[in-house]
Amino acid sequence: MNTVLLRNKAQEMRRLIMEGIAEAGSGHPGGSLSLVEIMSYLYFYQAQLHETDPLWPERDRIILSKGHAAPALYAALAAKGYMPHEEMLTLRKLGSRLQGHPDMRKLPGVEMSTGSLGQGLSVANGLALGLRLQNKANKVYVVLGDGELQEGQVWEAAMTAAHHRLTNLMAVVDYNGLQIDGFTGEVKRLEPLAEKWQAFGWQTVTVDGHSFADLYRGFNVERDDRPLVVIAKTIKGKGVQYMENVADWHGKAPSKAQAQEYIEGIGGDVRG
Repeated sequence: MNTVLLRNKAQEMRRLIMEGIAEAGSGHPGGSLSLVEIMSYLYFYQAQLHETDPLWPERDRIILSKGHAAPALYAALAAKGYMPHEEMLTLRKLGSRLQGHPDMRKLPGVEMSTGSLGQGLSVANGLALGLRLQNKANKVYVVLGDGELQEGQVWEAAMTAAHHRLTNLMAVVDYNGLQIDGFTGEVKRLEPLAEKWQAFGWQTVTVDGHSFADLYRGFNVERDDRPLVVIAKTIKGKGVQYMENVADWHGKAPSKAQAQEYIEGIGGDVRG
């Protein structure tokens, strides 16, 4: 695992997220920034993806269930070379491929149109079952938000995955502890989260979601006959000091000046 590459890609993605959301004047920076190391790890190490073809039939599937964090997905696709960096400036604009929530009909590399929370794991189940029926080796990765786990459909899907022993399915929870209304523990308590997933029949591991070594450990545990969930403890707004652990940045856009200050602080323009 090339951690230097993964860190560089993570930095590139943070810059793209900040610039895109600032240009749009709206979006969800907090939960996009908390995802960056997870997305970097999936797209540049863990998942089997083609270097130039986002529709390669033998690819692993990555579903962003927490669709409001679309800027993190678009930044990953841009960093992968599946779309131009400059296209991030069209985020949320009329006619853009980069809508506020991902649209699989518009942008190759988006595996599922998401945004109505709670649905991604159900779709991932269907993909994993279909691939298994075709005797395909492809894996399915689904990224969930912690606030999203308050949706009942998630737990119905969790039972289904365990019932069918979908070992080709791996979920990762972006556990940043905040949602639009505040701390998840105050809105609707999730703990004991690992024990909940275990009770639903999943192999469960908890990691530091900003550590590539820890993410490697989580996704590469010795597997048994259960689906795997990686509970990744993260920081909402990670990387932008004034955004970190502040619920207001769930859906509040930085100004262009704030974005430029951030970009200059980490070294130059994103397209440089």
